[in-house]
Amino acid sequence: MKTFVDKVAVVTGGGSGIGAALACAFAGEGMHVVVADIEADRAEQVAAEARALGVRSLAVRTDVAEADQVWALADAAFEQFGEVHVLCNNAGVLLMGSLTDKRAGDWRWVFSVNLMGVVHGIEAFLPRMRGQGGEGHILNTASVAALGAGGIYGASKAAVLSLSESLQSELAGTGIGVSVLCPSYVNSRIVGAQRNRPAEFGPLADEPYGRMEVTTGLDPSTVANATLRAIRSGELYVFTYPRHGREKLEPPFEARCEQIRKAIALGQEPDPS
Repeated sequence: MKTFVDKVAVVTGGGSGIGAALACAFAGEGMHVVVADIEADRAEQVAAEARALGVRSLAVRTDVAEADQVWALADAAFEQFGEVHVLCNNAGVLLMGSLTDKRAGDWRWVFSVNLMGVVHGIEAFLPRMRGQGGEGHILNTASVAALGAGGIYGASKAAVLSLSESLQSELAGTGIGVSVLCPSYVNSRIVGAQRNRPAEFGPLADEPYGRMEVTTGLDPSTVANATLRAIRSGELYVFTYPRHGREKLEPPFEARCEQIRKAIALGQEPDPS
């Protein structure tokens, strides 16, 4: 996508952190925005900030784990604006600690938001985005934890990464681009995500770091700006991390790639006769 002015963006998890920064960044580019969040008051606050930038905006309370609520979000967006050009499947939750200490309910909750929230967004929005014609873009928020050793959270984000790679391939040539955002250590409230955990997923998991708000990481606006550049240029992968983060990210990733390369080489077997 080259042009943002008077286009429409929908951002889930838009009430705080990266989502709020994305909504305001889009508004700053002249896009109208739909801010979706499970916390309605925060969604409305960000929508008001967008309106202050001179665009139209709409706040919709949405639990992305619930397919009917995401379909209702799509209905509201298309009814209000007629079209949607950028969909940001950004809502996410985090559980810290060892995955061996987690219960089945923990897994179901994290995957219901982090993975199925993306699936619901694609299902509810993509057919109408394709039907309206013209250019569009889907952004799915994963994490650097998708590259490995990220526990339940990393497993869910690895699925988002793989899904996004497949989706980009399938949509090639349709006019709808796909990007997957893999941020690291961003100022947000995600550590305390269990504040919105439904009772149906069982007792709360231990929170080794409490429900602190991360305040010493990257400013979400930095992540939003990198994302806008990727959407403009049609990049698939968007990585953002603190200045010295590359020194921690690259060595284990390169070691993993080398292990996989060697395993592939060893896996060749004679063709069946």
